[in-house]
Amino acid sequence: MDAGSSIFLIAVLIAASAFFSMAELSLAAARRPRLRQLADDGDGRALLVIAAQERPGHYVTVAQIGLNAVAILGGIVGEGALTPALARAAGSVLPPETAQTAGFVASFLLITSLFILFADLFPKRLGLSNPEAVALKLIGPMRTLMAVLKPVVWVFDKAADALFKLLGLKSVRDDRVTHADILAMAAAGTAAGVLAKDEQQLIANVFDLDVRTVESAMTARDRIAYFLKDDAPALIRARVTASPHSSYLVCEGGIDKVLGYVDAKDLLIRVLNEQPIDLCAEGFLQKVLVIPDRLTLAEVIEQFRAAHDDFAVIMNEYSLVVGVITLNDVMSTVMGDLVAPWVEELIVRRDEGSWLIDGVTPIPDVLHALGLDELPLAGQYDTLAGFMMVMLRRIPRRTDAVVASGYRFEVLDVDSHKIDQVMVTRLPAQPLAAAA
Repeated sequence: MDAGSSIFLIAVLIAASAFFSMAELSLAAARRPRLRQLADDGDGRALLVIAAQERPGHYVTVAQIGLNAVAILGGIVGEGALTPALARAAGSVLPPETAQTAGFVASFLLITSLFILFADLFPKRLGLSNPEAVALKLIGPMRTLMAVLKPVVWVFDKAADALFKLLGLKSVRDDRVTHADILAMAAAGTAAGVLAKDEQQLIANVFDLDVRTVESAMTARDRIAYFLKDDAPALIRARVTASPHSSYLVCEGGIDKVLGYVDAKDLLIRVLNEQPIDLCAEGFLQKVLVIPDRLTLAEVIEQFRAAHDDFAVIMNEYSLVVGVITLNDVMSTVMGDLVAPWVEELIVRRDEGSWLIDGVTPIPDVLHALGLDELPLAGQYDTLAGFMMVMLRRIPRRTDAVVASGYRFEVLDVDSHKIDQVMVTRLPAQPLAAAA
């Protein structure tokens, strides 16, 4: 074979290698949601690509047969095509034996460089830049090759299946999308400028509903505004004026014996109509939804939906009221500053490595602010105050401090055994030698 024919054959082999490289990489990189959308728009090729992704054995086998065959042929043809010519060129300045070696080395480097650039780097980057479009274009030719090489493919595919079975591995692609996948895509979208930072946080907050307990969003017991059933109208008006809310509990003897609740608008109507205020009047006192204190916020939403209500009392295992929660409280947790930017911040960043955090701040908010995955003894507390109590094993006092996860947590203010504020400071990284 003359040099011209050899060079032409090398070009064909490079093109074939590029084809198989793009086919293999584009199938792996093609996004299932995008392919589904294309299929719904009427592109039948998208269904073929999805089918190949679900059972990629035959497809990948054909691609690997092509890539390996081309690589072997490229080495054989390249050595025979270019080495003599390059050896003759080097012979004018080098001894014959040295020129032959130099020609072989130059031929090897040239052929290898051409294959790396045109058969590997360029087609793979092309396949990664727009994997769905490339996969759609190449699925037809690949299916034809799969049919032509079916006997060979069957042998290799069965051998590969036997290896997977021997090693206890799955040979079918798992395309289930997890919470972590969605959050990762949201983070990538924010980095690319497709999503705003607030939108990414909104998505993260939605998934937090499954892990946040009701205590992280409730109005705590000591902040509940309630009436006793025998309260005088003047006292009721004064309490509404001092603590305006949409709903008020009605209790007997104390907050732990709840009779029901009254709606603020019903109170307003009675006041405007100059009607007597009887908290236990029929049709005025409404039945209250009671839920346990270990529910997640997602479960609270289900309880609201089932009861057709948006207000609930939270009780612990000893039948003591620990708080109340409304649907608005849950939605405020999801929406964050998008709906209530005027609310006093529970977490205030003082400088690059220091935060002032309210003791009632839910742990998920603390973790997000500090960039942590979890704190020690996770699951035994719901708020930062609870974390301090669990770590200290007692009621904290001012200046008490805990060091955990690379941060120092110091109690700044305690009011009647209640932790008001905690100073959190990032500790400097220790040298490896000192740590050892």
